[in-house]
Amino acid sequence: MTDESSTPGPKPKVVRLIDTYEHELAGIGAELESRWTDPDTDDSLRTLADWFNEQLLRAALADADVETVTDDVSQLYSLLAGDTGSRGERTQVERRLERQGVDVSSLTDEFVSYGAIRSYLTGYRNASPPPTEEQTSAATTARTIDGLRQRTVAVTESKLDRLQDTNQLRVGPHRVFADVQVLCERCGKQYDVADLLAAGSCDCYES
Repeated sequence: MTDESSTPGPKPKVVRLIDTYEHELAGIGAELESRWTDPDTDDSLRTLADWFNEQLLRAALADADVETVTDDVSQLYSLLAGDTGSRGERTQVERRLERQGVDVSSLTDEFVSYGAIRSYLTGYRNASPPPTEEQTSAATTARTIDGLRQRTVAVTESKLDRLQDTNQLRVGPHRVFADVQVLCERCGKQYDVADLLAAGSCDCYES
């Protein structure tokens, strides 16, 4: 993975948006890579673009302090992107969001295409298309799981920071950890998933 902060030249759109909403989109780069390179997810670049745009919409709403509990963000995105609903329904949603302080026109201009996602994954994260079923390996699986673990840590850290900023949580200097463990019910031993994948078997199969 390339260090996005040190890459020379103007930043591509996806990188710039992640920087703009660094708290709300924390860890999203690792998750995009995991979802694209993992053959089990079968997520296309177009699917990932729509998913990223939904997260961007959620981030923009949070930044404007718009309560999303009663809103289906996926449905809002479909309306704003013109995928569902009538022109009148879209206009109604746009006006409501504008009244709540969201610059809808600027926001929709920021929605990314699948090409932008592909450029980000291949150019900034040095990711490759998902391997075929025959090429799937323990190493690929380990990288996918680690990417999801990093995303969990990043999102948790972001949420804790937000609670601290709004005086809803008091905690001293801290670190967040996310471990994925596998318990073999036959031998009764528990393994870190990366160690288990590297070993290739649990103690049940040791000679």
